Amino acid sequence: MKNQLETTKPKPQKERRHIDWGRLLFTGFLCVTMMAGSATQVFAAPTVWEKATEIMKDVYNQVLLISTIAAVVTASIALLMMNFSKSGRTVDESRAWLKRIVITWAILNGLGFIMAYITPFFSDGKWNG
Repeated sequence: MKNQLETTKPKPQKERRHIDWGRLLFTGFLCVTMMAGSATQVFAAPTVWEKATEIMKDVYNQVLLISTIAAVVTASIALLMMNFSKSGRTVDESRAWLKRIVITWAILNGLGFIMAYITPFFSDGKWNG
């Protein structure tokens, strides 16, 4: 009886493989995009450190520009107060503020001098003079 049931059972047909075209196209797109993304680094000219140096120089130049303008304006106010004030205390305070302004402006310019002219001597961690 067992043999009779096995022989009467219909044989399963071979299943047709279903190709998921959406997944195949997405995989191809992803591969091409990943190759293009990895090749971009090869053609990029500036490194991270060169770009950071460029940004720092630009920021420093902007700070120096703003501080120079602020120093000129505040120094002129201090000079005007010193020249046209009748109070000795105001003259002394104006003179003290003028000293502070000049010293601060000189320090900011001195930092630029150090960065521009002194640090290249110490590049790569050793003296290159």
